[in-house]
Amino acid sequence: MARINTNVSSLIARNNLGRTNENLSVRLQRLSTGLRINRGADDPAGLIVSERLRSEMKGIDQAIDNSERASSVIATTEGYLAEVADLLNSIKSLVVQAANTGGVSDEEIEANQLEIDSAIGSITRISNTASFAGLQLLNGNLDYTTSSVDSTDIAGVQVNGVQFGANGSIDVGIEIVDPAETASLFLSGNVTGADPGTIQEDVTVEIAGNLGVQSISFVSGTAMSAIAAAVNTFKDTTGVTATMVDPLDQTAGLEFNSTSFGSNEFVSVSRLGAGGGDFNTFDAASGTAATRDEGLDVAAVVNGVLAVGDGQSISLNTPALTMELDLTEAFATAVAGTQSQFSITGGGAQFQLGPNISATQSIGVGVQSISATRIGGSTIEGIRYFLDSIVGGKDNSLLSGNFSAASDILENAITEVSVLRGRLGAFERNTLQTNVRSLQIGLENITAAESKIRDADFAEETAKLTRAQILTQAGTSVLATANASAQNVLALLQ
Repeated sequence: MARINTNVSSLIARNNLGRTNENLSVRLQRLSTGLRINRGADDPAGLIVSERLRSEMKGIDQAIDNSERASSVIATTEGYLAEVADLLNSIKSLVVQAANTGGVSDEEIEANQLEIDSAIGSITRISNTASFAGLQLLNGNLDYTTSSVDSTDIAGVQVNGVQFGANGSIDVGIEIVDPAETASLFLSGNVTGADPGTIQEDVTVEIAGNLGVQSISFVSGTAMSAIAAAVNTFKDTTGVTATMVDPLDQTAGLEFNSTSFGSNEFVSVSRLGAGGGDFNTFDAASGTAATRDEGLDVAAVVNGVLAVGDGQSISLNTPALTMELDLTEAFATAVAGTQSQFSITGGGAQFQLGPNISATQSIGVGVQSISATRIGGSTIEGIRYFLDSIVGGKDNSLLSGNFSAASDILENAITEVSVLRGRLGAFERNTLQTNVRSLQIGLENITAAESKIRDADFAEETAKLTRAQILTQAGTSVLATANASAQNVLALLQ
């Protein structure tokens, strides 16, 4: 049939050519952009997944940058602390030298004191000036803040890490489970003899404690108070003190106690040689015979979790809270069930180490001030002293002659700085560096997955481009032929 009003062949050729041109346009777009998905119509489901993966990639990439920045902050802080450690070690040698009073003149001790004053001033200056891009590092700016700490219960608080989550503050409750104890032995003064409250035979005893051993000889008739006085004469070399149960009653006996609390402390009282049959020690009044006893660490529960006790101190290490507390003697030795509370109100250095903002993907670290008024905290005869007390003119300076107290404070300061350096080093190595490596692996895999979904396969696209080009040429030729076929009708009009 020959019709000229409707050219069906031309319509078919034109429709197919249009589809071919669209396909050719898609191939050219993909090859020019390198992407298989350029708009939602290309692959709606693939676009959704791809955008989610891209969002994760951005978060991971920034988390890697955050971790590397945190590592730089920690490394800078640790570098400043290394200099403080060197200064403390130099002070240590000066204190030990000054204690050698038999070979050091007063002028040399004064010179040492001036050098110590200068070193302590340098430590405080480092504390005030250590910074990273304007962020103060060691002046307490990165330490946690607390409130309502009862100084009669808690002598010192060191918060190392807190996960606040959505809370603005965290309440901390401490309950004594088992009180701390010194090592203790009892010597009865109620002995059979002509003179109660005294020993009836000559005796030589060995007194041993954490600090050392001494032997002391007593003659018959020595009163309990005299025994206590003799033992206390050597308390700095043995770590053992003796106390009358009742100063007004010699027959009440006396107690031998370690000078400190905890399971590391011990008291040993034993007879040497013959004699002293009535010099017998017991684990308690009306207790069983014993020549040695050990102290007990305080046991306490912090927010429902059993803390680790060490003498009068406790430490807690949980994902939500990491802290160390120095308890006062009154609180550490209180009866079970005694409680104390305070609040952690904020502060700390918060590092965002994950791709999403959540409590599980950020870590808080407390960096305490290392100024002379904040490190070296030691309780000596019921008074809390810090490193600044070693400065000339203060209670524990070299000129005061309190070399033992100065040494204890200095040892604590050295330990605090060393522990802080170790804690920051462990955080950098075990948390930050491993976090960077794990995030990099995640970024590689997610990038590969996103590429597989979104990126164009050039081998496939070039093959399809060639096909589309050939079909376009063929379609154009066929459309021309279809359009020309209607002219054949003119032959019928001749």
